[in-house]
Amino acid sequence: MTVQGWAEIALTLGLAVLLGWPIGLYMSRVWNGERTWLDPVLKPVETVFYKAAGVDPTRSQGWLGYAGALLAFNLAGFLLLFAILRLQGILPMNPQGFDGLSPHLAFNTAVSFVTNTNWQSYGGEVTMSAFSQMVGLTTQNFVSAATGATIAAAFARAFVASRGEGVGNFWADLTRTTLYVLLPLSFVLAIVLAALGLPQTLSANAVATTMEGGQQTLSLFQTASQVAIKQLGINGGGVFNVNAAHPFENPSALTNLITAVAINVMGWAAFFAFGRSVLAKREVKALAAAALIILGVCTSGIYIAESQPAPALVAAGIEQPVNMEGKETRFGVPASAAWAGQTTGASNGSVNSMHGSYMPLSGGIEMFLMQLGEILPGGIGSGIAIMVVMAMLAVFVAGLMVGRTPEYLGKKIEAREIQYAMIAVLVLPLAILGFTAVAVVFPTALEGLLNHGPHGLSEMLYAYTSAAANNGSAFAGLTANAPWWNTTLGIAMLAGRFVPAVAVLAIAGSLVAKPKLAPSTGTLPTHGGLFIGLLIGVILILGGLQFFPALALGPIVEHFQMLGGAF
Repeated sequence: MTVQGWAEIALTLGLAVLLGWPIGLYMSRVWNGERTWLDPVLKPVETVFYKAAGVDPTRSQGWLGYAGALLAFNLAGFLLLFAILRLQGILPMNPQGFDGLSPHLAFNTAVSFVTNTNWQSYGGEVTMSAFSQMVGLTTQNFVSAATGATIAAAFARAFVASRGEGVGNFWADLTRTTLYVLLPLSFVLAIVLAALGLPQTLSANAVATTMEGGQQTLSLFQTASQVAIKQLGINGGGVFNVNAAHPFENPSALTNLITAVAINVMGWAAFFAFGRSVLAKREVKALAAAALIILGVCTSGIYIAESQPAPALVAAGIEQPVNMEGKETRFGVPASAAWAGQTTGASNGSVNSMHGSYMPLSGGIEMFLMQLGEILPGGIGSGIAIMVVMAMLAVFVAGLMVGRTPEYLGKKIEAREIQYAMIAVLVLPLAILGFTAVAVVFPTALEGLLNHGPHGLSEMLYAYTSAAANNGSAFAGLTANAPWWNTTLGIAMLAGRFVPAVAVLAIAGSLVAKPKLAPSTGTLPTHGGLFIGLLIGVILILGGLQFFPALALGPIVEHFQMLGGAF
């Protein structure tokens, strides 16, 4: 560990939060339908979309109508993407001549990108055509991210309204977030990345002469534009199999910093947008502080663990001061640890190093970050929505302690809201632990493992954690392109995405009809250090009590085996 290493981590985390603040203020204006500096250009385009679709953007929907529109849109997106992937072999812009995907791989991939997970059971450069990448996957990178933002926008309106009826218009929220936020930011970032050396071409490949005089064929894609939205949309799916460890996706320390910051900046922006929209900036700053504290501590834990040499190498007399297995020498341990914390704290599956090669405790921390519900800061909108649910549970616990009906952001939190909140948070352990429990005793599932014992359990646990948490990163070692894994991981993704989304919208529907209350002397302050501590405790207890036994059997046992020399 070095001062420079700690500075790299602090810079990466700090820049994401600092840049998220002004973007969040702008995003709030977009959610609220306020005038923005892009209106002269984009307002006519927005109006054309509404007229073509027959949508009245001023008509507010009840939570059931909003949820129904959200589910219908994503179902249509899934069916279209599934068809594109299956028919890839006969569609245009396929210079490599790739065949269509198998049914189970097409199902997994379509679900993955529609749910903003971007889990990849395939190698991008040997599987996906330019048409599939640009028309299929990129479209979902935009609209799946925007879908998450719509959930937060509707949730915010529920706290602002006093005895209201609707939570907004899904079609307007989706259109405005895509047009006014994601498209302009991705366009700018793509230009920056292309200027820094990322390829942006429709050519299939380039032929390079190696230092030995041989010929090497290098795959080329529209990398800069793909990387821009994969990070800003908190998606994570890479054009190349090794993702951001590939020099075409991440050629330098500067591109590494820019793209690492881009992983989390929109998640933090959604926090601040929510705070401005509900007129509760202090309260949301407390939520952001709690998230940043947990993320910072966990990232530090990864850095500390990876700054130690592997005991096996020490025993073999090999001098290696840090654990560099699976890491790019271009980035080293600090930048790898910062990225690992950022990508697992957000619902972003991109990697610049191989998580399966990390120390066992580091792998356990990465899983734990995802198992907390992807709220650090999570996806665009989906992260702040679940964080607010956690805050509601925290005030409920506090209310039980003092015998008062809990309140949060001016709304009474009663039995119905807590029931919906528990549905939102319990679906994750049900999907992760349930599927993992079946997989460990199912011979077909075990065939996909590279390792057995605790590390093999970690491979399976990480896969279902990544899928259900809509993260998308992989532990490696697991051959997931098989009917069992593609199907069950796809089901876990669907449950992890849409069950919490509908539950949050149901909470919004319940809250919007309630009166807005002014704070009283008995109202629990939800912006100070006491509440931040309470919130962190609730988050850690929910994650720790549910997942600690499974983590104890995987990465924790492997850690002690490693120390004892058993592999």
